[in-house]
Amino acid sequence: MGETCVWIKRLKDLEREKDSLWAGLQVLEQARIWYRRILEDNRARQANVCTRAGTRAKEWGGEVWGRAGASSCLLRSQIQRVNGSLGSLMSMPNVTSCPSSPKRDGVEVSDCELRWQNTVLVQEVGEKNVQISLLERERDSLLQELSLRLGVEV
Repeated sequence: MGETCVWIKRLKDLEREKDSLWAGLQVLEQARIWYRRILEDNRARQANVCTRAGTRAKEWGGEVWGRAGASSCLLRSQIQRVNGSLGSLMSMPNVTSCPSSPKRDGVEVSDCELRWQNTVLVQEVGEKNVQISLLERERDSLLQELSLRLGVEV
């Protein structure tokens, strides 16, 4: 009788896990659609900037560019956080099928160590991306200022 209860409990746990996985798949499908839409919007904005650079430079001159730049930076950091979380999830034991542990200099590297290294690297990449975003905004501001001083459109 005790084994039957354990077996039923295990089946219920597996059913809940399956339900969670299906819910996750639905979220991932919605995320995939959202990523595609954002990519399409990004491509359209890039094409628009390339074809109407002068007009866009004027539009970016005031607060419109400031809000757009901040919004873009926030969106990038949120996307990077989601990507990092998904990467961490994929590196969990039993989620990916790695037959053996990776080795560094002939010595096995533990999952915990790899996850920590991944976390540190993701954080470093995030910090570098923030620095890049700030530098890009500063560059755009300087280009705009130069354009105004020289009286030409960039």
